[in-house]
Amino acid sequence: MKQTELDWFRPLWRRVAVTVFVAVWFAWEVLWNQEQLWMAITGLALAYAVWNFFIKFEPRDSKPDEDGDNGKPQA
Repeated sequence: MKQTELDWFRPLWRRVAVTVFVAVWFAWEVLWNQEQLWMAITGLALAYAVWNFFIKFEPRDSKPDEDGDNGKPQA
């Protein structure tokens, strides 16, 4: 993803909201419409959202600073 897209998805609630929306859409397609094409599209979109927003996503504060300081106070 581009940096501007990553910045928009930094707050956890936005990532959760998008993923829940796609999950509900996928459930709608599976349980109600039963259109195989849309089931596949929304299923892939759900897998993509889970992978990029929760498994692969790196919050800004997880990376150490350039000087090796991880932001924690030293004892």
